Amino acid sequence: MSVESINQTANPSKQLPIKTPVQPNHLSVEHSVGSSIFSPPTAPTPNGKSIQLEPTNLTVAQAVVKMLEDLGVRRAFGVSGGAIAPFWATLTHSSIEVLHFRHEAGAAFAATEAYIANGEPVVVFTTTGPGITNALTGLMAARWEGAKVIFLSASTSAPQRGRWGCQETSAYTMPISGIFTSGPLFNYATTLENDVELPEVACRLANGLARPEGFVAHISIPTGIQTSLSNVSMPRVNSTHTLATLNEEAIAECVHLLSEGSFAIWVGFGARNAAKEIRDLAEKTGAAVMSSPRGKGIFPENHPQFVGVTGVGGDDSVLAYMQEQPPLRTLVLGTRLSEPTSFWSPVMIPSQGFIHVDIDPEVPRVAYPTADTFAIQSDIRLFLKALLKQLPEGMARFSTLSLPRPQREVIKPSAGGLVRPEVLLDAIQRLIVEGSDAVVMAESGNSLAWGNHMLRFAQPGRYRVSTGFGSMGHFVTGVVGAALARNGKAVAIVGDGAMLMNSEVSTAVKYQIPAVWIVLNDGGYNMCKQGMSLLGFKGIDGDVPQADFVEIAHGMGANGIRVETESDLEAALEKAMASPVPFVVDVIIDANQPAPIGGRVKSLISQGAK
Repeated sequence: MSVESINQTANPSKQLPIKTPVQPNHLSVEHSVGSSIFSPPTAPTPNGKSIQLEPTNLTVAQAVVKMLEDLGVRRAFGVSGGAIAPFWATLTHSSIEVLHFRHEAGAAFAATEAYIANGEPVVVFTTTGPGITNALTGLMAARWEGAKVIFLSASTSAPQRGRWGCQETSAYTMPISGIFTSGPLFNYATTLENDVELPEVACRLANGLARPEGFVAHISIPTGIQTSLSNVSMPRVNSTHTLATLNEEAIAECVHLLSEGSFAIWVGFGARNAAKEIRDLAEKTGAAVMSSPRGKGIFPENHPQFVGVTGVGGDDSVLAYMQEQPPLRTLVLGTRLSEPTSFWSPVMIPSQGFIHVDIDPEVPRVAYPTADTFAIQSDIRLFLKALLKQLPEGMARFSTLSLPRPQREVIKPSAGGLVRPEVLLDAIQRLIVEGSDAVVMAESGNSLAWGNHMLRFAQPGRYRVSTGFGSMGHFVTGVVGAALARNGKAVAIVGDGAMLMNSEVSTAVKYQIPAVWIVLNDGGYNMCKQGMSLLGFKGIDGDVPQADFVEIAHGMGANGIRVETESDLEAALEKAMASPVPFVVDVIIDANQPAPIGGRVKSLISQGAK
């Protein structure tokens, strides 16, 4: 959307919408010009099929909802309001399942995790003004996490702009750049000022959803436009996104480089669809494997070639490997090597540098700009299949006998005292990770550090953390979207600070979604408190009045149980996992147990925090 298109006043004829061109990402798009000459237009769906769209006399809201249905949208999460009323009503009476949340950011976080869980795009809808600004944090997380989310908001109709209407949304009252324009927040953003723009919007959304990487769009529809009639024919869109072509010479060079000596494989979240190929490569070559926190489980953590998790809450065994048995090169697959993954530690740079493979050509060399890097733009699975074909059968296999392994100290539960986080996480490992197929999510803070450090996964898609944007409130709300999308249990390990900030327990109760919250209730922002102490800052107030989350859960209609001793942990977790309704486990945690956050503190010190 352009500044001009939203800044129309009571005399909109003086200004015309201006569109910013967006590259179509190798998609072929054909537009129909009237149904009397051309066959009925079609729109794409994620499975590649085309659905015919007969031009009919619909309202713009109805046309947009039909467009979303044909794009494969099955669910919409949001919070209502007067300015979005026509669109909300139309959504409600469509084939799209509509869930009414308690906070717009919660709806956006839930949409992100619903997409991650099943790969289906999700709509987030809000009203004007605070509805939009409330949603922005969750939408930013969606962009960082690589989700596909379409944000539909309302804006103030042109004749009312500048007149201070209720929750006015226009250039008079809100910043336009970045919220209503494409950029770092939205891959594509526009304001729909006229029904003739519908075909272009349909094409842009289809193009974006066809991309292999994430796509977050914002379509703002003025209230008056939502109810206006449209008989515009929609486009025929052929979604045939072409992946970057693998260069045979580049693959041959990779084979040559990897054959020169021992190498390690560093696995990230972007490689989650290539678990089999990664294991095949590792076992064929004997390469040591390590993972980012978001990559846990893509390569089995119980495999003898797994040397540990890097970054926040990571394993000392990784550093031992890099210092005592340094590889000649490291093959990086689907990770940005950002601060939470690497702390930009020079110890992680092998002597001959990186071979870095990513679908995004701008990722390699960013974290380690001075390291020797051979970069390949490719889908990870496509690259590995080509690499495995070219690896010689007689390629030397490196010894795995002496590889360091992550160590987990067994701590026995005690009958008295507060619950130690290590004991809680051990119980979660046995009863939830190994005893169910639930997805486990760790909220930002000490929950994330403990989860990264203590939990072990043997399959991809079982563990979720947000180490990039890292917003508090992501998984206390995202767990609802994940449980809904996978039609099964999702478990969030969260702090009391996050649980008080923005949970969606009430939403889960309304729709009977079997989400589970395990609250590390330590009466404070404990990562901040412990981190400030390690940085040498004293007298900092990070305390929070200790809440009773079971009483709160009961008050909203959910079930719950409070755990005050380690001997009661197993029974409580078993009860939570057996519950068919939303369940809160309120665990009174020993706040004095130091979390594994030393790497993060050292990184802050290196950046000048001390």
